[in-house]
This record gives sequence, C-alpha cells and structure tokens, in this order.
Amino acid sequence: MAQFQRRRHHYYNRLRLVIPLISAVSGKRGMKSNRDIWTSKNSKFYHGCSNASNKFPKVEAVTHPNRYLAIATSGGLNQQRTGITDAVVAARILNATLVIPKLDQKSFWKDSSNFSEIFDVDQFISYLSKDVKIIKQLPRKGKKKISMPTMRVPRKCSERCYHNRVLPVLLKRHAVQLTKFDYRLANKLDTDLQKLRCRVNYHALKFTDPILEMGEKLVHRMRLKSKHYIALHLRFEPDMLAFSGCYYGGGEKEKKELGAIRRRWKTLHISNPDKERRHGKCPLTPEEVGLMLRALGYGSDVHIYVASGEVYGGEETLAPLKALFPNFNSKETIATKEELEPFSSFSSRMAALDFIVCDESDVFVTNNNGNMAKILAGRRRYFGHKPTIRPNAKKLYRLFLSKSNMTWEAFAAGVRTNQRGFMGEPNEVRPGRGEFHENPSTCICEDSQAKAKKDSGPRKYGKGYDATRKDDVIIDDQNADDEPEWPDTDDYDLNVPLEKGLFNGTVLDYDGATSDYGELEEMLSD
Repeated sequence: MAQFQRRRHHYYNRLRLVIPLISAVSGKRGMKSNRDIWTSKNSKFYHGCSNASNKFPKVEAVTHPNRYLAIATSGGLNQQRTGITDAVVAARILNATLVIPKLDQKSFWKDSSNFSEIFDVDQFISYLSKDVKIIKQLPRKGKKKISMPTMRVPRKCSERCYHNRVLPVLLKRHAVQLTKFDYRLANKLDTDLQKLRCRVNYHALKFTDPILEMGEKLVHRMRLKSKHYIALHLRFEPDMLAFSGCYYGGGEKEKKELGAIRRRWKTLHISNPDKERRHGKCPLTPEEVGLMLRALGYGSDVHIYVASGEVYGGEETLAPLKALFPNFNSKETIATKEELEPFSSFSSRMAALDFIVCDESDVFVTNNNGNMAKILAGRRRYFGHKPTIRPNAKKLYRLFLSKSNMTWEAFAAGVRTNQRGFMGEPNEVRPGRGEFHENPSTCICEDSQAKAKKDSGPRKYGKGYDATRKDDVIIDDQNADDEPEWPDTDDYDLNVPLEKGLFNGTVLDYDGATSDYGELEEMLSD
C-alpha cells in the first residue's frame, strides 16, 4: 500500500509541475506552428493508384482448374488483414483459386468470428473477380471433400519461393492450406502484384454493414463535438510494457508486476531499461504523448479519441494526458453499452470500430509500430496523406529528460524539429523502404504537372533550394533506427530444396524450430 501511495504521489507531483507550464504558455506564439496542423504538406500532389496495367492478364487466362489455395490467418484483426491481402497475391502467383481465408479463432485474441462476420465477403469476391478467382469453400469430389494437406512457408517468401515450395504440392494434391499466414509474402514484388495488394487492402476488404454503421456512428459523434479530432492508438497495456523491457518510474511494484508478465515467456530475457529507452524502443507514456501533441500545436480544446486496451496504471496514468486534453473520448464514452453489446464479446469487431474511427480522423497518432499502426499509416498515405504522427522516440527521449531545464518554447521547437519525417508527409520514406503495408509507394502516384506548376513559382528559400531533398525526404537510417525491432522467429534459408518424401504426411512445416515468441507477437502486434 505504501508503494502504491508513493507511486501515486510521484505521478501527481509530475502533473503539478507540468500543467502550470502548459497553462502559462498556451497563449504564446511558442505554442504555434507555421504549418497547418490538420493537413499534410504537398498531399494534394499525390493520389492512390492501384489499377492493373495492360500487361496484367485477366483471371480467366491464368487460373488453372483443380488448383486451390486456402490459408489460415494468425493474430488479431490487423495481423490477419495483412495475411488476407497477401493470400490473394499468393493465389495469383500460383495461378490458383483462393478459398475464403480462415480467421484465427484460437490465439490470444480468442475471437470466434469468421471472415463473413468481419468483412463483406461478396464485395471481396466481386471486386477481385478480374484478378483472382475466389470461392467460399472447397468443392466436393463426389460426396467427399477434397483432401487438403497443410504447410507453412517462410516469412517473406518470394515469387520464386512459392513456385519452388507450394506449386509442387498443388500439382500433386490440387489443394493446400498455408497455416499461420502472416507476413508470408516478400516485401518487394513485381509492380502489378504490388498494385494487386493495394486493390485488396484498400478496396476489396470492406467491413460488414453492422460494423460500418456503428463505426460511422462513432465518427459522426466525434464530428458533432468538433470540426477536427485526433485519434490516438495509445498501446500502453501491461503486456506491451512488459515486452518492451522499459521502466516507467513505478518503483518495485512496477518491476514486480511487469516482471511477472515477462516470465510467462522463457525467451524474454531481462534487458537494460535505460538502453531500450535511449534506442527509442519504449512507448511514450500518456503524459509524454500529450506533451508532444501540445508542442506540435494542438491546443487543450482539441478532441481526442483514444483507441486502447487496459492502460497500465489506469486512471492514474491517464490523468496527465486528460489534464492536457480534457476532451478525452473513447468508444465506451460516446456509445452506450447497449449499442456496443453486439460487438463487445468479439475482440476483432471492437478493433474494427476503433480502426474506422482512427482511419476517419483528421490526425492519427500511433504510440508503437504494430500492425494497426502500419495498416493505417499505409491506408492514410494511399487516401490523401492524412497526417499520421509516429513519435520519434529516440530523439524525443533526450528532450523529455531535460524538459525541466528549458523553456516551453525551446522544448516545443525541439519536438517539432525531431518530428520532421514522422508526420505522414509525402516522400518521408523512400520507395521500397519499410513494410509495404506501411509504405505502399508503388500505389502512390504524383501529379507531376500540378507539382511542377507549384515548384515554378517563387522559391521560399531562394535559388537552388530542393524541397524533396531536405524538407520532404527523411534519411533512411533515421527511419530504420527509430523502428522497433519485433522478433522474427521464422528466418529460413529459401534456397534449401524440398525434402525427400514430401508427400508422405499431411503436415508440411517449413518454419524450423518453433518458439513461444509467436503467441507474444500476436498479442502485441495489433
């Protein structure tokens, strides 16, 4: 009890120091930014473009009869979404008919929903009808179902990898199910295959009407409160913090609680909390997120929608953020219990509601780089580069350490400087860098005529200034340094030939040794 009291006083003492500072400077020019905080610079010169080229054959010309691909997805809603998207492309690579994907119902998320309860299955099939033949279930052979062996391909399997590993099974057995299908397709593919990825993710995958209607109702209620709103994917749950190995000033109580969670996985070793924070591997605290947003120019009158699970420390941890942004909302505060009841027993449907509100927000802020953050970042780039803020945790760490020794104006200027390249602007990440779901550069086209007309006008910084070199493009290494490294337990040599006696059993697993990291990744990545 004494430890709890000390911890509570620790948080509120910090709060008493921070809030007067914010109040004192909220009306000063130091709070203001010289940019429009609700739009992305140069976004009007870019648009999503995912139509197939004339060289991409129609589905009838390439699909082989008696060749069926099924997949079993893995993880939460957004991890499964990446698997569904890549499954369509894998079917196209194999010239196979795709069976509607099977959703993960057994992992940490424990959601019994099937595909048609989350996504509009008829829209999915019809929209992609020119690209890949998709059926709802395997056909029968007489009175019997076609037997289907299961196998697992390596992470980031290339076109050649699919031809070498999966195609021989299809030729012999005519059907195969790929299990734990998440990130099982290479990041870099042929241009037409990349554009197919975008058609699946941004057009074919549509939530069911009940989910869409409730999600749009939540968005409408946020719009009634204010013209603009920020959506924040907070990700400050106990499991997330335990995995990060970071320390947040909660004394022995925090170390004991998070340590107990870490011990559930034998492969999680004790790390150096200070080192993790210096390297930008720690999620920002709710208070730090609030300070960052205020420094970027968002005032206390701004409405925030928070998408989050159980926050570690509860209301005590959230108090500084709520003091900075009193207009604090979540789906539980803007919808009744009765309205949410049809969704509340299904984690994926609840996640879908948050997805819709975050996607429709004027500004989206992510406090980690998991699947939801990546999917939304890519989607927001594709549909007009709506601002997407990812904290540059490595650089901000130093500012937060020394904020008590500087003026608010100096702190805010430092935040704005360090956040350059982490705001969702066009060309922040060079084409081909990062996960394709996060940076779908192949599917984003530039209106070169409009941009040339704009660039031919008076130069803000005089002759010789190159905006694309210094202002719009962030150095690749900076993005790489600040991206959390999630463990990949599926490294595999793609050049190893198929084993002899491949078809002797029904389970073909190419992942090698398994690890308990798998379940952990599923918990933390959405």
